This record gives sequence, C-alpha cells and structure tokens, in this order.
Amino acid sequence: MDAHLLDRGRIHADLNFALDGTAVATHDDPNPDLEYAEFAVWNLLIDGPEATILWDTGSHPAAESRWPAPLYQAFAHPDADDRDLETALGEAGYAVDDVDCVVQSHLHLDHAGGLYHFEGTDVPVYVHRRELAHAYLSARTEAGGDAYLAGDFDRELNWRVVDRRRRQLVDGIELLHVPGHTPGLLGAHVERDGEDLLVAGDAAFLAANYEAERSMGASLLYDSRAAADSVAFLKDVERRHDARVLYGHDPEQFERLHGSL
Repeated sequence: MDAHLLDRGRIHADLNFALDGTAVATHDDPNPDLEYAEFAVWNLLIDGPEATILWDTGSHPAAESRWPAPLYQAFAHPDADDRDLETALGEAGYAVDDVDCVVQSHLHLDHAGGLYHFEGTDVPVYVHRRELAHAYLSARTEAGGDAYLAGDFDRELNWRVVDRRRRQLVDGIELLHVPGHTPGLLGAHVERDGEDLLVAGDAAFLAANYEAERSMGASLLYDSRAAADSVAFLKDVERRHDARVLYGHDPEQFERLHGSL
C-alpha cells in the first residue's frame, strides 16, 4: 500500500492545549512565559489494491470566516485557504475524484471541513457511531463540545457507521476506536510490506502525549481516563506489530514524514 502524508497547513495555538501544564504559574513565578506554537494539519492518502482511501478532510479553506471567532482566536488556521484539499492531493499526484472512500477520525472542524467535496456522491464516509451522535449533539444543542460545525458534516453524505472497537475497512486496514479526545475517535492499523503504520491521530496530538504519556490539556479531552486507556491500547498494537505511529498534529514528525511514507 502506498501512503502519502498530505500537508494541510498549520494551526497556531498555546502549547498548553496540547501539553497540559507546559507553563504554570507558581508562587515564585506568577506570570510565566507562554509558548505560542504551530501544529501540523495533515490528511493521509492510502492507495491500496482495493481502494484509494482519504483519512480526514481537514479544515474548510474559509476557516477564518466560518469558525466561531473565540475558537479561531484560540486555534488559528491562517493558511487553510492556501492548503486546501485539492492542493494537497494535487501535490501527491491525485485529485478529489480519485478518492474511493473517506475515513473521518472524528468530526472536529479541523478534520471534517472538507466533507463538502463528497456531498451528493456515493463515496462512503466512515465515522464512529458515538462520534456522529456527539457531533450533532454538540452542533445543535447546548450540550457536547464546541469544536463542531454543523455546516461541516450536516450534509447529504454516504455515511458508513462504525460501532465496534475494531472494524476491518479493507484487507490490511483495521479501524480502531480510541476514545478520549472525542467519544468516537478512530485510529487505524495499516499493514504494509516493510513497516506497518499505526494512525494514533488525535489520541496523541504530539509525540510527548504518546511517548512520555503526557496528558493533553483538559479542554482537548472529552474523557481523560478513556484517553489514557486508548494510548495504552495503541501501544499494545504498536508492540505487537512493530508499527510506525502517526501523531495527530506533531510538526516535527510531519516535517520528517511529509510526502510518501
């Protein structure tokens, strides 16, 4: 299976969101310096014998005007328009029409903003049952989370609902339910000659969330206990298959792996 890591730009945000307690006020240092960091936004394109699969659809190109102002202030995506889905796919030699199916790891606005490309088509869009329910609850009521936009996912899409801990997508690709960041977060184990891939995605924003098991900030966690359990589950899969782990937004890993994996 050929795999391509697609560049969808950078989100700018306080590092405390991704690494809890990076800068903490103390008695001796009541005003610590904060670190305003860049986080990679990517999609994964897997071109296999059964299908060409797109993992996530990234931010909508009009993120600055579409996202709620307080959310954009916290998680700005200034190059979303420059790094739209068509551009990223084109750099890898593909077009939107080449995509046979889409997997939405979750439906946050930096992951589901390109679903409009598949509206009214028969392209299947895989999402976990708990994620779809939580997204609608969040976008249409006062309950749930605040990083969901109904305009991203409330469309005529060919939804395929995943409702198990493990779900075989095609031969060699298994979807994994890894809740914590959101209730229905999906990862994946991709079997390949030479080196398997383990897509942790937003179960670990950065390498430190996974390798050092440092928690993400509370505002990025729907369920902190589930998040820790999911990292432990992913580490077990990694050990058994000696897989390369892909983190959700780690800029250093992205720069090393950008392009063909």
